[in-house]
Amino acid sequence: MSTKISNKINRGNFFEDFTIGQKIVHPLPRTISQGDVSFYIALTGSRFALHSSDILANEFGYEQKPLDDMLMFHLTFAKSVQDVSLNAIANLGYAEVSFKNPVFIGDTVNLETEVIGLKENSNGKSGVVYVHSVGYNQDKDEVLNLKRWVMVHKKDKTKNSGINEIPSFEPTTQILDEIKIPKLGKVNTSSTGGEYFWEDYEVGERLNHPEGITVDDSDHTLATKLYQNNAKVHFDDFMMQSTPVGQRLMYGGHVISIARSISFNGLQNAQWIYSINSGAHANPTYAGDTIYAFTEVLEKIDHSRSDIGLLRLRTVGLKNMKAEDIDSTFNEDGKYLKNVVLDLDYTVVIPKKQ
Repeated sequence: MSTKISNKINRGNFFEDFTIGQKIVHPLPRTISQGDVSFYIALTGSRFALHSSDILANEFGYEQKPLDDMLMFHLTFAKSVQDVSLNAIANLGYAEVSFKNPVFIGDTVNLETEVIGLKENSNGKSGVVYVHSVGYNQDKDEVLNLKRWVMVHKKDKTKNSGINEIPSFEPTTQILDEIKIPKLGKVNTSSTGGEYFWEDYEVGERLNHPEGITVDDSDHTLATKLYQNNAKVHFDDFMMQSTPVGQRLMYGGHVISIARSISFNGLQNAQWIYSINSGAHANPTYAGDTIYAFTEVLEKIDHSRSDIGLLRLRTVGLKNMKAEDIDSTFNEDGKYLKNVVLDLDYTVVIPKKQ
């Protein structure tokens, strides 16, 4: 008796399945709980006080603590994985990522995506898919807006389309007059853990964050499960053993969260991420790697509000190399050094002195 193989299984999209202008409404809306917040702290060590204390959040003018922006990013962004990057080789980069409205425990987030570019690789085995995704809460308020590009396997490696349509990206995110942060009074620095404000930072200043965080298989696997990110390269060790790298890749977003957590020392009052202007996963990260980071102040941006300003930062994540041991992130050929795993250009909101 022969067995009929079902066609009900979703095996994800390959490069040929995407078309420019294609729109995708992703499944699995996610209602956020206190458990999500606690587990995120357990996996990343994030210490930003605003996201840890309802009392401090009340002092800042919130009814309750808002979600850490990176946790919201992961929980929302991951909805695109099964439709965009389930068959990915690697997530390559981000641009024009903005966080328009805060998200709180009890909110439900959703995500929609449009394909904005396609580039077939010259090897004929894969291609790069460029997408624009927008996340909403239950009230249809926009909570996340991002563009990213991901390298995806082809289904049929014998056929070439020759498509090469790459979208353009803005180098930085426009600063809006209205920022959805309550009017701040005097900041309790004994609670935030940091005494430095917008006025205290200088363009060109470099902060070598001293802490390192070693990420184990259990850490990055549990983190990726928390976000319901089901990309094969993060989970299927049996499959990855037959690849050139021979092991699972760490989800790049987890590397961002670790680097952000490390940056707390020196940027304690930078409680809010306003935007991610661009980001590159320069080299892969694996279980057992120890992440270090340094941050450079690229720009100081004043705001019409008297209580807040913005800092444009560049945080570089390093594996198995301390921040003070590196001067340049590039070699003589202009390529990233092998220890550089993250190069993130982003903008934070930080209080001014009152």
